Formats: sequence, structure tokens, C-alpha cells
Amino acid sequence: MEEIKNVIEIKNVSKDYGDFKLDSISFNVPEGSVCGFIGQNGAGKTTTIKAVLDAINIDEGEIFVFGQNIKGNSAKLREDIGVVFDEMGFHEFMTGKDINIMMKNIYKNWDDNVFFDYLKKFSLPSKKPCGDFSRGMRMKLQIAVALSHKAKLLIMDEPTSGLDPIVRNEMVQIFREYVIEEDHSILLSSHITSDLEKISDEIVFINGGKIVLAGNKDEMLEKHGLLKCKKSELDSISQSLIVYAEEESYGVSALVNDRRACEKLYPGMVIEPASLEDIMFFYVNRK
Repeated sequence: MEEIKNVIEIKNVSKDYGDFKLDSISFNVPEGSVCGFIGQNGAGKTTTIKAVLDAINIDEGEIFVFGQNIKGNSAKLREDIGVVFDEMGFHEFMTGKDINIMMKNIYKNWDDNVFFDYLKKFSLPSKKPCGDFSRGMRMKLQIAVALSHKAKLLIMDEPTSGLDPIVRNEMVQIFREYVIEEDHSILLSSHITSDLEKISDEIVFINGGKIVLAGNKDEMLEKHGLLKCKKSELDSISQSLIVYAEEESYGVSALVNDRRACEKLYPGMVIEPASLEDIMFFYVNRK
């Protein structure tokens, strides 16, 4: 069986800002996968992405992209990386035509035809200043740029934040089409977990600068469950199975870390599937 390659390898990376610390984090993004990077605002997602792009100096650890250490190689590696942030990085007076001229002087593999094809596909005017674009149009413009220089890896920080559900679904479909090609991979940071449930193969959950969970999305969802019971029944549940319990009007809702074990041990209890949003909520709120 062929060994799975990692397009990103983050090994014991730390960055201390004083009031916030990325605390010796480690995780991988397998080639050909969509890796959802979840966590509440301020959890460390953007700091991690900046570290992967070599936009900040890390204090400790190593980061490899396409098997190469980013230190000393970041300029070359960026040729194969498309980047999309939650804020547009172009001057508002620039048109699609202006951006095309600028980008073909930045990327060796820039393809004019592909770029203008994406503008048409996304219904983006090529002669209108991008400052007049809606938020959804601005995100599509960034994605068009990211996809027009033959990038093998997309790194996106909150690309669907602030977009309405229809535009968000359109973005998710674009990402699906991109990653169908086996040498394409995505690291997608978002706190909108419903989007990541639709598209992600892997999930990395960060909270307070530390990795809480990392692994296959389906296995993560299969493993966790929401146990519903009366408050008086909670003490009968093994504490090793409970991530966190929240009192509700009818009783208690608890996230358990082994749904199958709970179903065997407590057959009379109601145990429902947990969503990524449930998992994030309960882990963030546990003491």
C-alpha cells in the first residue's frame, strides 16, 4: 500500500506573543485531502497559517511544505500555494485586468486564460474596480487568483465568514471541484463548522493555542456523541467518557468521547450523533 504523503507537516511549533502563545502544536495535512482547521476566534488559526506561509518567525519547531522546510524555501514554495484570506489583499481601484497584469509578474505559472475563465465562471466583471465588489465577489476574486497559477495547495483563512448561505455553498462546491484532482490539497480555516462538515476529510481543532483534536472527520464524528439524561442520572456515567456536560431546561446534555462504549454501558440512555459544532462547543467550555 502506497504511503500517504503530507503536503504540510507542522512539528512542535511555538510562537509566544506574550498575551497569546501557540503552544508546541503538531499536525499534518495529507496530500489530496481537505483539512478543516477549526477553533473559535483567537484560538490560533491565523497565527498557524502565517507560520506555514513563513509570514512570521516561529520560536520553536519546524514546518515542512511539499516535504521541504519552509525556512530558506518559502519563496519557491509559494509558487505552488494559493492563499485566500478573509480580507481582500488588492487595492480597491484595481480591476480584474489590473490584477492579471500584476499577478503574471509575480507567479511564473500564471495563466491569463485560466484567470479570465474563472472571472466569467464567477460572474466577475474584469473592468470594474474590485472596491465596488460585494464581499462574496471579493472572495471569489481571491479564489480566482489562487486557482490561476496552477497551485497544488490552497490555504484559506475564514474564506466563507460573513457570506450568506447560498454564496457559502457555492464556495464549498468550488473547493470540491478543485480537490477532485488528486495532487490538490486544501487547508481551510473556519469557525463555520457546517461548511467543514460538507467538505473536509480531516479536522484539526485548536483552542487556546493548543491542538485539542486532530484526525479523520468521519471517525471524529463517529466517536463522539451527545448523551441526554436527567441531572440525577449524570453521576452514574463514567467521568472518563464525559468531555463536558451542560445543564438544559429538560435535564443535561453531555458530550461523550466514545459513543459506542456509552451505548453498550448505558443502553437506556439517549445518545445522539454530535456535530462538529457540538464537539467544538463542549471542548471549548469544559473546565
